[in-house]
Amino acid sequence: MQTDFCKQLGIEAPIFAFTHCRDVVVAVSKAGGIGVLGAVGFSPAKLKEELDWIDEHIGDHIYGVDTAIPQKYEGMDLTSPEELVEMLQAAIPQQHREFSEKLLADAGVPEWPEQDDEVSLSFSAVQAQALVDEALTRPNCRMIVNALGTPPAEIIKQVQDSGRLIGALAGRLKHGIAHKNAGLDFVICQGSEGGGHAGEVTSVILWPQMVDAIAPLPVLAAGGIADGRQMLAAMSMGVAGVWMGSMWLNSVEASAEPAQRESYMNATSEDTVRSRSFTGKTARMLKNEWTEAWDREDTPDALPMPLQGYLTFDAVRRTHRYAGSGDCQKIAFNPVGQVVGQINSIESCRDIVFRLLTEYSDALDHINAITPQE
Repeated sequence: MQTDFCKQLGIEAPIFAFTHCRDVVVAVSKAGGIGVLGAVGFSPAKLKEELDWIDEHIGDHIYGVDTAIPQKYEGMDLTSPEELVEMLQAAIPQQHREFSEKLLADAGVPEWPEQDDEVSLSFSAVQAQALVDEALTRPNCRMIVNALGTPPAEIIKQVQDSGRLIGALAGRLKHGIAHKNAGLDFVICQGSEGGGHAGEVTSVILWPQMVDAIAPLPVLAAGGIADGRQMLAAMSMGVAGVWMGSMWLNSVEASAEPAQRESYMNATSEDTVRSRSFTGKTARMLKNEWTEAWDREDTPDALPMPLQGYLTFDAVRRTHRYAGSGDCQKIAFNPVGQVVGQINSIESCRDIVFRLLTEYSDALDHINAITPQE
């Protein structure tokens, strides 16, 4: 099954896998879709290491890289990465640091063992630029995506001049229109049920509006897709493919720890919440004592992006590494969409791709069977 956008990229199936795990990138691309590596939290050196591994294992298949460049953020007038980090760290109130650390201590999460406390979140143009530069050195990287807003004009030009495609996520109609007006090659339209950062409107309402508003620009549907029936529903609205993140979190190739996998397996679709408690912008994740603690009236309010992300970076890495220690899962950062209620088994990425296509075909057969024939 190929759309025109698939043909443009040279992939077999319109399945786009957003993931922070390099193994998932390779597995999905080899299965006929395309893996897109989420690089938020990567330093340029770390991204180089990950892309070196991907290039060694992916063969002739292609992949993409996802960055995060918000349109507005604290310190956006600074041009030096070191100066920006220093300013951000100094701007985090001590009460926020103490509150975060108390939550970690009360849950029995071990300290980070290494002495290097460097934080390299790419929640700024100056930091993300270095990641884009690294990605564009890779011939098999054919797609750059911005997760937060329209990319700067200079990055759009840089990517397109290199012969690659560049797109961005949009959780609101006006954001998709802004992406089109900026000259992007495609838009990822994510409804409110999607994991991570998303808008207020649900997918089934937002997808067709976006398709109509920015035609003929390709739209990828995100938020609420976990099986072939949901994929068919999205494709029937005129999208060029489906962008999925949550379904890879519990795949065989994912880097999730056993306790984290158990959290996904045990969760229902009602167990997620949209919270600013980890990134400073509203994002969907599993609700737990951490999200509830930051939402109370007697506790500090979440800081604006990227300050909250710098504050919680230590919590994110510690709860990931020590996922099974103490009561870690009570405060862990587990971003996931409402389709978490459909994550009931551990499958390989290849099996997920083939299952999606089989279910899609079966659902299409069902529609054709109940459609009157002349």
